[in-house]
Amino acid sequence: MIYKKITTTLFFLFLTTTLFAQWTKGKGKGYYKLSLWSVIADKHYTDTGEIDPNPTRGTNVVSLYGEHGLTNKLDVIAYLPFFTNTYQNNVVSGTRGDIITKGASLNAVGDLDIGLRYGLLKKNSLALSTSLKLGLPTGETSGGNEFAILQTGDGEFNQLLQVDLGASFKLKNIPAYGKTFVGYNHRTKGFSDEIHLGGEIGFQFFKKLWLTGKLTVLKSTKNGSIDTFDANGSLFANNIEYTNFGLQAAYRIYKKIGVSYEFGSAFSGRIIAASPSHSVGVFININ
Repeated sequence: MIYKKITTTLFFLFLTTTLFAQWTKGKGKGYYKLSLWSVIADKHYTDTGEIDPNPTRGTNVVSLYGEHGLTNKLDVIAYLPFFTNTYQNNVVSGTRGDIITKGASLNAVGDLDIGLRYGLLKKNSLALSTSLKLGLPTGETSGGNEFAILQTGDGEFNQLLQVDLGASFKLKNIPAYGKTFVGYNHRTKGFSDEIHLGGEIGFQFFKKLWLTGKLTVLKSTKNGSIDTFDANGSLFANNIEYTNFGLQAAYRIYKKIGVSYEFGSAFSGRIIAASPSHSVGVFININ
């Protein structure tokens, strides 16, 4: 019997690349980021929300993310996970030291996301925008071995329609912004659709450092036909759900160039890893 596929969801990754992404960029302006995202998990949330142990699995993703203003109201958005390493360690007997299940690894590209954002309203410090992001099935769906099936993509084409409302303000002379969003993700090939919602708040210090807190919720509509049995923790399983919080620090080291670090973790979920993720990156912000 094929062993349970235990790892985490890369939905976190796309949501952690969007600092400075609350408003349309403006013609010729943009935000571009090279990042490494990583998670190591030895436990997962089951399809009932309980936490169970699993063989240690890890995922490392090197990606490019970009937003570029085509006009003052229209941006193009792209996310390219051009190198993904995912693996499962050997399962070793605790009494005899024998290998019970041999580990496996997979190196491949992930699923490409491309999209457009349109500014509906920009008045004073308030901005309202909508975006359409398309998920292209460019990743690998069946790597590893018969006991550790590894993936870097889900093999389906999805469309995420999202609305963002953001505002900039000052709190005791500290520049800040707040943002909230809601989205609906239509998925194909028997996967359930999803509802995305959440918010973030950020503060700027010394004109160079941004500290940001985020809360993200993913809910499945459970209208798909793919069975979730024996899929606990699968990277691209059907009916994944989570409530995730994240903390990010971004520091501008030279004019428009900066570095960032982000910590993310789900404090509740279904069919995802119960371990935190970490991300480091280098960005260019042209405004």
